[in-house]
Amino acid sequence: MPFLLAPGPRRKPSAPPLTPPPSRSGGESGPSPHRSAFRPDIEGLRAVAVLAVLAFHAEIPGLAGGFIGVDVFFVISGYLITGLLVREAISTGRIQLGDFFSRRARRLLPSAAVVLAAVAVAGAWLTVPLRRTDLEYDVLSAALSLANWRFVSQRTDYLAAGHDQSPLLHFWSLAVEEQFYLFWAPLLAVVVLCAARAVRRGRAVRSVVALVTGALVLGSFALSLHWTEDSVSLAYLGTPSRVWQFGVGALLALLPWHLLRGPRTLRLLCGWGGAAAIGWCVVAYDASTPYPGYAALVPTLATAAVILAAIPGRGERNVQGPYGVGRLLAGRAPRAVGRLSYTLYLWHWPVLVLAEARLGALGWPARTALTLAAVLPALATMRWVEQPLRRSRTVSELPRRGLAVGVSAIVLPVALALVVGTATLHLMGPATPVDVKGLPPGAVSGPSLLARAAGASPGDGPVVPNPAQARKDFPPDRDCQVAPEVTRSPECLFGAVDSPDRIVLLGDSHAGQWFSPMLALAAQRGWALQELVKQGCPLPQLAVDSPQLGRAYRECDTWRAGTLDRLRTGPKPRLIVIASLNRYTTDRQLLTAAWEKTLKPLRATGAPIVHIEDTPVPGTDIPACVSGAPDDAAACAFSRAEAVPADPLARRIASGAVPGVRSISVNPVLCPGNGPTCPAVRDRILLYRDDAHLTNVAAVVLAPRLERLLTDSGALPAATAPATPAAPAAPGADGWTELLRDDFDGPAGSRPSPADWSYDLGTCYPGCPAPQWGTGEIETMTDSTDNVRLDGKGALEIVPTREGEQWSSGRIETVRSDFAPPPGGVLRIEASIALPDVTGPKAAGYWPAFWTLGAPLRDGYTGWPGVGELDIMESVNGRDTVFGSMHCGVLEGGPCEEPVGLTSGPQTCASCRTEFHSYAVEVDLGAREVRWYLDGRVYHRVSAGRMDAGTWKRAVDHGVFLILNVAIGGKLPAADGATAGPATEPGHPMRVDQVTVKVKVKGGEGGGGSG
Repeated sequence: MPFLLAPGPRRKPSAPPLTPPPSRSGGESGPSPHRSAFRPDIEGLRAVAVLAVLAFHAEIPGLAGGFIGVDVFFVISGYLITGLLVREAISTGRIQLGDFFSRRARRLLPSAAVVLAAVAVAGAWLTVPLRRTDLEYDVLSAALSLANWRFVSQRTDYLAAGHDQSPLLHFWSLAVEEQFYLFWAPLLAVVVLCAARAVRRGRAVRSVVALVTGALVLGSFALSLHWTEDSVSLAYLGTPSRVWQFGVGALLALLPWHLLRGPRTLRLLCGWGGAAAIGWCVVAYDASTPYPGYAALVPTLATAAVILAAIPGRGERNVQGPYGVGRLLAGRAPRAVGRLSYTLYLWHWPVLVLAEARLGALGWPARTALTLAAVLPALATMRWVEQPLRRSRTVSELPRRGLAVGVSAIVLPVALALVVGTATLHLMGPATPVDVKGLPPGAVSGPSLLARAAGASPGDGPVVPNPAQARKDFPPDRDCQVAPEVTRSPECLFGAVDSPDRIVLLGDSHAGQWFSPMLALAAQRGWALQELVKQGCPLPQLAVDSPQLGRAYRECDTWRAGTLDRLRTGPKPRLIVIASLNRYTTDRQLLTAAWEKTLKPLRATGAPIVHIEDTPVPGTDIPACVSGAPDDAAACAFSRAEAVPADPLARRIASGAVPGVRSISVNPVLCPGNGPTCPAVRDRILLYRDDAHLTNVAAVVLAPRLERLLTDSGALPAATAPATPAAPAAPGADGWTELLRDDFDGPAGSRPSPADWSYDLGTCYPGCPAPQWGTGEIETMTDSTDNVRLDGKGALEIVPTREGEQWSSGRIETVRSDFAPPPGGVLRIEASIALPDVTGPKAAGYWPAFWTLGAPLRDGYTGWPGVGELDIMESVNGRDTVFGSMHCGVLEGGPCEEPVGLTSGPQTCASCRTEFHSYAVEVDLGAREVRWYLDGRVYHRVSAGRMDAGTWKRAVDHGVFLILNVAIGGKLPAADGATAGPATEPGHPMRVDQVTVKVKVKGGEGGGGSG
């Protein structure tokens, strides 16, 4: 359903005063005669609003603009609530917030609680498990009056799209209204206190409140226009962009309309004109109307006109003439529907959505019948919940009793949601990420997805990922699939980022789903992968609208042009892989021309171009379906004809009409054979994470097939074994073989050897998998010689500097990442270091370090701490202590007690700031332990016995790369009791005299002091 069809309007309940306000003389100092007199026409106007909403949700032909009923409700609410509060302020000199919120709580919350509880329970029966968990989160947000913000977050998250409609979607408008009340009533109370001296005259209160209201209306309306242009979900569902509609109603109650005697004919025209405008909006507006924006002015002002038409002038008791629209609205039938409007609004949408969850999509006659059936629970709720609590003397006697009723009405659905949601999560299994390293290998060719012996079956067992995991099984590329509002991709280099060779992955999210296999293929060849992907943006040059932004997708055009220009002017890629959703237009001629406009500049780069044919688009929430049929995945198969339409570009490439471009397809294994359906699960692999995208697991197991297709096409050279490094020097007399030694000799101010060292730049690794390097540091790492330089005396200096409030520093790592102990042997890494010579408050936040990370981390910079980290030397805040640590296992807890790690604790070293000292670590596979040394003395050990064999192997039995850096601030200095501040003094370097890496094939303790 298009976006504007999704948010149902919301019912505006507003309780009339329980006691009549004091009489007034009719002078301008008393309350306006929006006085406390009951307005039956407004009760009838509620009926118009709710019927418009119901017709819209029932999808009755010709009434697609019924969503404007919500605007009608908002104006009514602003008028009645503001009038009630201002009359109280003028009559008593104050606003009793306790009384106000007590009335609102017992009027609105119990009925809402009944519906939420019913939905929580019914959802456990009528919905599949995965959808049930979503529903219970909806119940929580609705009960806490935060539903609108939950739905805003869902509708702006492009990569989380594809979910079914929520039966509580209509609670967005109730949340908006409750948030308005929580803001508006206290604001008026403050204004009244400021105008207390003039309270007897009333003019001051009305004038000040009117000025405040006018400013809010203008500001909110301007924000609504801005958001309608930039973010339709925020504009439609956000409270700030709706406040102006409440404000219009408030101005009706505040301005002195009661002093006017306008001609009755003018009032008749005003009332009927407003009613006609409301009807015109219901008929003329539809999903294509930019909303709210300027379009919302019509129903908002029309509602104001209907209300204004029946406000009595000077000396009048009422103006309900025989021909006014108010007389029609005050009829018995409209008033009866108006009284029921709140509970009917609450019930009708859950009835519709839950019925479709069980019965499938329904036509408008069936939806209309279900909407009418919702009258029964609405009547029951009004009769036995709403009215008894409104009229109860026991409850209304004391404000705290009404508030207690409201709190109970919040707690009940929250408790039910937690119970049902927890049980469902337990039923579905863990939602933790899948370890892709443990996946079975994918088949290189043939009809099977997975590689296996001839005749073997994939076996029994649960699907991988499970439905809860599948929902979150995205490519690990972080923010590189740029959001709709972004117009330029970051660098987004992964793998061997310093390699001159790179694969470029280009397109929309259907290109982004191939991130993991493309990174693996690049890493096998020692290349980099660059991802240039934008959500919902067609790679062919088509003009489209963005559902998330609710308007023409101009950002897509800007991004596409800029990206093509980057590829044209930048280094030539070794391979460009393109992919795009195959559904942006059905006009083949238009699509052909659009593709040619994109392919022309791509071909001009001279790089091989491969188009991956678009994968099947199920069109239904596959993880939710599978969660409801865990033992019968065939029940979630979907139509081949709809999911796999012909790909015009692939056909043109096959015909030779697109020179310089090759096309490949994995669809024969995703949707095998020629049957009418495509599977949702193959070989126990759950293929789709939503209604359109592959799970990352499916993409990973398809990597071998993709590699074969790419190499067969001639676009990708076959992977070769990694180049054998130059033969190391022969072992010395002590048995050690040296792999690296850098004495940092060179001219003062020069850079360290680029053959041995590379720079980490900015505040995170490419793709930013962990902002601020994952530790909360505040500096920006640079390659400036102000931060990293040789001192001309045989030492490297890493110097933190500060300009204004911005810290900069240096972080370098070895080019090589293959420093590993030989089988059964020892790896020794050592450096001679003098710590920054600063202490006390001037050293607050200083964090020098010498450490290693596992080589697998460079394949996308994910997998920490499982890949292993050895902190050879760390010190913080200028202390005369140093320490070493080992990180491994899982992010929280585990054998390495993360995030702290297996640490030595502080080791006293009084001269470590003023003199060079030797810091070393040895990884001894023979002794199955890691040892830390300070000046040749072992001060810390971690044995393999402290963890399971798999964790040990993943942490130490592979190559590592070395890192030297000085961080500023972060979690570790803060844990030590100091953070960088104005007193922290920049300019104190960590000095490194030499770094050595060596291995020993066999031996005992490894020559701890051999240097």
